[in-house]
Amino acid sequence: MNINDQAELIVKKIYSIQNRGDKGMKLIIFFGALGDFDSIEYAQRISKIIPLLKLSSIKLWAIGIGDESSKVRFCSYTRFPLESLVLENDASFHRLLGLSPGLDLPVEPLLNLILMCAGIGSKGTLTEVLRGYVGDRSSAQIFNNDDSIRIFSPITFKGSLFKKAGGIGFLRPFELATLRLKNMIEVISNWPTYMPNRKVLTQRGATFLLGRNHEVLYSYCPKSLLSYSENMSDPLCFLEPWLNA
Repeated sequence: MNINDQAELIVKKIYSIQNRGDKGMKLIIFFGALGDFDSIEYAQRISKIIPLLKLSSIKLWAIGIGDESSKVRFCSYTRFPLESLVLENDASFHRLLGLSPGLDLPVEPLLNLILMCAGIGSKGTLTEVLRGYVGDRSSAQIFNNDDSIRIFSPITFKGSLFKKAGGIGFLRPFELATLRLKNMIEVISNWPTYMPNRKVLTQRGATFLLGRNHEVLYSYCPKSLLSYSENMSDPLCFLEPWLNA
């Protein structure tokens, strides 16, 4: 399937569900399962720029795999807007578009996911995991000094701890790893809610930016875990040409 066919199917899907025919630019994010680590981390990134998207007249849509319970939990945790998230109960539409299913060995889906976490059939995952621990001076910091960070109740600490570990103004050592640990605890603690369909645990997502006439301005379809952007140091840099500062 070529990219124009993908765009046509995506627009038809969104309009059939939401019954809206606006002609503005559209940022369309495909999440895998809503409990997927990429889905949660990507949603957290997107949530921070929603005011800028509105200022730039870019309509936000996302299509994720889950049910109403997982949607409510996901949006509450990531602050992703409920009204922008369209649900699928399986990966049929993702597969129709040709999005990667992830590692798909004839074993239990959870084992495929664990193998992907170990970098098997998931190129670049271990490098990205390592970046979370060592930091990245080309990436923005995540936590402010006054942020109260809770990992395991009642263990909390201030974001200023990362300043002591490396400084300010960039991604400090262990900072991204801490966020990912928080996200992992959130998912595992609420596994039945986030993962109602165990068959889609490894399904990968995609990103499409469509113009006013549904032309594709940008697209990216990852195949690996922790690779929801072409540039993980600056995951939303692809939007810069179209954002109003």
